[in-house]
Amino acid sequence: MARMNIAEVAPEVYQAFIAAETGIRKGPLDATVRELVKIRASQINGCLFCIDMHTGEAREHGETEQRIYHLNAWRESRLFTEAERAALAYVEAVTHLDVHNVTDEIWAEVEKHFDEGQRAGLVAISALINLWNRIAVPTRMRFEEA
Repeated sequence: MARMNIAEVAPEVYQAFIAAETGIRKGPLDATVRELVKIRASQINGCLFCIDMHTGEAREHGETEQRIYHLNAWRESRLFTEAERAALAYVEAVTHLDVHNVTDEIWAEVEKHFDEGQRAGLVAISALINLWNRIAVPTRMRFEEA
């Protein structure tokens, strides 16, 4: 059972997070990249609620089951584009954040594959999914089982 429903307890805060999500969705970052980033961060953070939600949303955007299965080992898979690899390396570095993780090499790959607006979207969605994970995991948010 969930410990808290933040949408009910702090609706103003929750709506601010939803507004940020809506703004990012309207931006130039590709929907597939956006969902891959959310899934990968959620895998790292052990957030089942977000993994379930974002794998479903990725499928709605045309993502394949095989690529979702490969995501946890994307470096070994040939199914991801260079741009997707750059985004995944970035979100892993941000999710495992310390002073050495977002290296100049990682950032150079992001710059190579994404224009400035897309980079802003990548930075924002990486931060936001980590925020959502840090709400969902400690409050024990649960997904609806089929």
